[in-house]
Amino acid sequence: MAQQVLTQANSNSSPPASPQPPRLRTAPRKQERDPPQHREVREAPPPAMAAAAADENQDLTRAFAGLGGLGVDEAALVTALGRWRRHPERRAQFRRGFPGFFSASAGAAAGIERCEDEYLRHLETEFARFKDAAVLWALHPWERDARWAHHVLHGEHGDGRAAHARHPPGLLVEVACTRAADDLLGARRAYQAIYHRSLEEDVAYRVTDATAGLLVGLVTAYRYEGERVSEELAAEEAKALAAAVKAAPASAAAARLVQNEQVVRILATRSKPQLRATFKTYKELNGKPLEEDFVGEPCLQDAVKCLDSPPRYFAEVIGRAFGDDADRQAKAALTRVVASRADADMEEIKDAYAKQHGAKLADAVAKNTHGHYKDALLAMIGK
Repeated sequence: MAQQVLTQANSNSSPPASPQPPRLRTAPRKQERDPPQHREVREAPPPAMAAAAADENQDLTRAFAGLGGLGVDEAALVTALGRWRRHPERRAQFRRGFPGFFSASAGAAAGIERCEDEYLRHLETEFARFKDAAVLWALHPWERDARWAHHVLHGEHGDGRAAHARHPPGLLVEVACTRAADDLLGARRAYQAIYHRSLEEDVAYRVTDATAGLLVGLVTAYRYEGERVSEELAAEEAKALAAAVKAAPASAAAARLVQNEQVVRILATRSKPQLRATFKTYKELNGKPLEEDFVGEPCLQDAVKCLDSPPRYFAEVIGRAFGDDADRQAKAALTRVVASRADADMEEIKDAYAKQHGAKLADAVAKNTHGHYKDALLAMIGK
């Protein structure tokens, strides 16, 4: 499967020998009030919109109703993907209508409609031709990020072996640096609720190379999200970064830079507007972008790209997925990016892709994918 993360159940439990298909409930349960930090804010819609949303929810219910051997209405699902684009609150309502699949979390992860591990296998089997796009689209975004992070750290086998060598840390950097502060905190809460340990604990224990300190700093960050920027601080820290680059011996630049206290502190603590000002000043002072001076260290390069311009970073990831030499991970990243960014900055990603590749993203997807998978991606991207 392109997204093996969704097949992996909790490593502390063994899957049932022959899981039975869930008993579906088509009528949504009474909604409970979400905590303030929940990102999927729901306001009472006008009557006409409420009626339309109810019809769409029924369409999606019919699409999922074939789970367990009767077949899935893939056309109805693709239609729902298009209609519900940029409306995460409708997916929250849908999750509440399927208690067989999704259960409300309690404690630290309250407000998350968690998908049960055994039913992830049902979902993946039924939507195999979508290459997990439908599964990722349906999950709560915090749970989705938590499961991705766990896959990077533990691998697909859950056998206790360090997965970091097999799975590069780019996905951890992506989750840590492109999400809003509350969403990253939510992913950490979901990780704890699902796996009964903290994300930062697993990063510190399982990442054994030079990137460990930076990754711990990134996943534990809770950045200021205001627009206030200090130009004086930007100049000061741009000089500090330049000094770190200059002091790093060419023969050991990667290890020395990723472990440099100043580099880690700046990237892991400053607000994104502040960092963009620092990156701009660095380029003005040194004649080239900071990421170019981090050559040979992909973890640092990805962090700078994600913090500076997520749309540009995601456009590059999608472009690599369409490359002739794209491996399995690179191709799977297409589904990951589209499913996770459809509600966030997809329009900006489309613009960035057009600038980088001289073509429309929708045209590239149509050319390189097929069948209902292609239709699902195009529905989420929007033409």
